[in-house]
Amino acid sequence: MLKIGEFSKLSRISVRMLRHYDEIGLLKPAQVDRFTDYRYYREDQLPTAGRIAALRDMGFSLADIVRILEVYDDRKKLNRFFSARRKELEALSQETAHKLTLLDAAQKRLRKEENMSYNVTVKTIPARYAATVQMTLPRYEDEGMIWSTLMSETAPLKLVEADPCLCAVTYLDGEYKEENVEMMAWKTVKGSYPDTEHVQFLTLPEVTVASCTYQGSYDKIVDVYAAVIAWMEANGYEPAGPMFNIYHVSPHETQDPDQFVTEICYPVKKK
Repeated sequence: MLKIGEFSKLSRISVRMLRHYDEIGLLKPAQVDRFTDYRYYREDQLPTAGRIAALRDMGFSLADIVRILEVYDDRKKLNRFFSARRKELEALSQETAHKLTLLDAAQKRLRKEENMSYNVTVKTIPARYAATVQMTLPRYEDEGMIWSTLMSETAPLKLVEADPCLCAVTYLDGEYKEENVEMMAWKTVKGSYPDTEHVQFLTLPEVTVASCTYQGSYDKIVDVYAAVIAWMEANGYEPAGPMFNIYHVSPHETQDPDQFVTEICYPVKKK
């Protein structure tokens, strides 16, 4: 069972919205402590949370999402919902382009009836010397700001990349946040360098992680989180620190989301 903060972080739905979903009956916790009122969720509720988040991103109202989830396994009815929303979006201006992209992706996945599986392993990442930047960003989508800061401030230093060179972001908040997101970006390097205004050179400690590497766009990432946390639960592991993503192939190397290669790393310890 996951506390509401842990479920929030994995599902990328804020605690405030999870409480609202509970109140309206959209996504109720698996258990509520009758003495403390603490909410607890099961790992198998993460895919439902992912569907809700995806449908909200497409612009469906919460009332519509309630109806859609009731027929989610009926592909014909589900496709009728998607097709109707397409007509609405096509009547809007260019600001709807992002939502149309998500809808296209959802219908493509629906037609292909994809059954994706993810392989999770436990590995130890050794201590590593890295250029790091810790910042509070407006939103998760603004991650490029932190990388721009790291690259611009270290350019005069002519960094020598480690072999292999790992580029990653650690998510420092205890839950998913809609704004003011705390992140640390880091890139492993060789040598020794002076700190700059925002960049600190640190030796990051060795860490044991539950690791899952997948290829594809970032809209699949919640499914990967669900696979990792379910594997941890099944194999007797629990979280032992903030999770991070290692970008093996990122938008820096390609503009094709299908070619992105991301490694989800969740620090763990045996229960």
